[in-house]
Amino acid sequence: MSRAVALPTPVFPAPRPAATQPETPYEQYVYAYPHQKAYRLLDDGPLLSDLWARERLDALSLYVHIPFCEMRCGFCNLFTRTGAPEDVTSAFLDTLERQARVTREALEAKGDPVRFTLAAFGGGTPTYLTARELSSLCDTAENIMGADLRSASWSVETSPQTATADRLAVLAERGATRLSIGVQSFIDEEARAAVRPQKRAEVESALARLKEAKFPILNIDLIYGIDGQTERTFQVSLDAALAWEPEEIYLYPLYVRPLTGLSTRHATTLQDWNDQRLRLYRHGRDHLLSAGYEQTSMRVFKRTGTAAVEDTDGSGISEYNQQAGMVGLGVGARSFTTDLHYTTDYAVAVPEVRRIIDDYIATPTEAFRRARWAFPMDGSERRRMYVLQHLLETDGLRPAAYEELFGTRFEDDFGPQLASLRERHWLREGDRTASLTPNGMAWADAVGPMFFSDHVKDTMRAYRDR
Repeated sequence: MSRAVALPTPVFPAPRPAATQPETPYEQYVYAYPHQKAYRLLDDGPLLSDLWARERLDALSLYVHIPFCEMRCGFCNLFTRTGAPEDVTSAFLDTLERQARVTREALEAKGDPVRFTLAAFGGGTPTYLTARELSSLCDTAENIMGADLRSASWSVETSPQTATADRLAVLAERGATRLSIGVQSFIDEEARAAVRPQKRAEVESALARLKEAKFPILNIDLIYGIDGQTERTFQVSLDAALAWEPEEIYLYPLYVRPLTGLSTRHATTLQDWNDQRLRLYRHGRDHLLSAGYEQTSMRVFKRTGTAAVEDTDGSGISEYNQQAGMVGLGVGARSFTTDLHYTTDYAVAVPEVRRIIDDYIATPTEAFRRARWAFPMDGSERRRMYVLQHLLETDGLRPAAYEELFGTRFEDDFGPQLASLRERHWLREGDRTASLTPNGMAWADAVGPMFFSDHVKDTMRAYRDR
């Protein structure tokens, strides 16, 4: 029998009318809902064994967050520390093993079989770890958490500097199915403008090693909106990426966020920058479509005919999918249950990140048995999460499936938002599916926040950047 879980009850302010005219196409990258800035520290969080007692355990996702990088890019606002010495990474892995043991115990408390079908090592840069440390991390995932990495769809993030032959050999031998490398630009001057000091020769060498390792899925990340970038220079990077015949290419708009290296450097006006990013997005989209790729979301392009290998880099089965069943390990990792999303403390500024990592390493084992930083998910928030994970994908949302799941009509629950999308000609409504038009998809980072609850917006606004 399931045990009741006592969760904090949020106080929801009175609803406000939905905004009808987004001011910018690049308001918020919605890779998971709600953002970590909406999470808050619980005074006495619930036991993980109680949280997971109500969940299905035979199709879980494992996410391991490695908060280390060799450098911090100018646009990066991820939870990561640069240049961590071996004593810190070693202590971190020891702590992650302690966390894994009590997390596995919590999953097993229900008595049902536990199985992971998806896995991801993200960060940060997991391949910042040495080959020996990567082997140790895989041992923790397999021998303690019980994840069969060779049978699961397993994604790992890497970088040009850390995609070394010995590290890739570990991942290939352990059965990694998807390697994602952050290139951002093949043009050295653009990489420097994005505060990512790398040489194209280094990038090409890393890609050669990745191809030689024969991972089933290779993904290359590119960024558009860098100072001085044009359609011509962007196409240089697109064609350079295409030459490696990757199964996936992700196109990310450049964001300049507080406390990042570019936060005081980007000099162009917002309107000019928005225009530049929209032009480059459309150019990149059209070029990849003509090259035989299919668009599955604003950012994701998959080579036609590529076998599906799901990705769990913090978001679930696809870019936006985050149904309950995500088990996170490591400082910065999020876990998703039906009633509660939980994580650890979060920051961007270097001193705060180092403090949080040190606190994580010093955490007593017993403290890992409870959720600490969390956001309660009620029916309204689950509806919003469902809409975001379907409407922002090119397959769209099926209103009949929505009604069957929640017992209410999509049109009734989100009438103002749908009216706004129709007004902008961003919504295509067929007999069975509601999806974004091509122009709506171009504005997906403005569409997503339209479905945020007032409570989430208020808690995010109240968050102090640090």
